[in-house]
Amino acid sequence: MATKPAYAPGAQVEHTKFGLGSVVSCTEDYVVIKFDEHGEKKFVAHMVLPNLKKSDRQPPAEKRATRARKKAAPAAT
Repeated sequence: MATKPAYAPGAQVEHTKFGLGSVVSCTEDYVVIKFDEHGEKKFVAHMVLPNLKKSDRQPPAEKRATRARKKAAPAAT
């Protein structure tokens, strides 16, 4: 029988080294967390769970990606 994951996707957590983040996925073997300042990281569950604590903060708003627009080439005469 499978055990319940420690954290649900979307749960807000704080890691001792990487700071605040949101759980992307959590299985018996791995935990994937998207940290505010350090991006997405994948951890072995039994090693990272002692270093995590639940946070009661609201998840940060997703930043919209911006792309630089290409400048129009001058018309050939």
